[in-house]
Amino acid sequence: MYAVIKTGGKQYRVAAGEKIKVEQIPADVGSEIVIDQILMVGEGESVKIGSPLVAGASVRATVLTQGRHKKVTIFKMRRRKHYQKHQGHRQNYTELRIDAING
Repeated sequence: MYAVIKTGGKQYRVAAGEKIKVEQIPADVGSEIVIDQILMVGEGESVKIGSPLVAGASVRATVLTQGRHKKVTIFKMRRRKHYQKHQGHRQNYTELRIDAING
């Protein structure tokens, strides 16, 4: 069984037992969260598509870690104008383990 969930402005296809990194969620490490924004639930040939959400569906997940991704380097330059700008950015994430999908 798999589901398409929406969290942090993005959509993820998840199945039970998978680990995913999503935008930061304010939850303690080891706590269990319930994601109720389910766009689609599928099992084999049967698929339930919501409009926009599937009614009564939810996904239970456990928070494994809170962390930061690798640094993304931004470098801007204008040739022959003596303009150079260096920037860096590290995005926060929450790593989740999908425990169960209730469809």
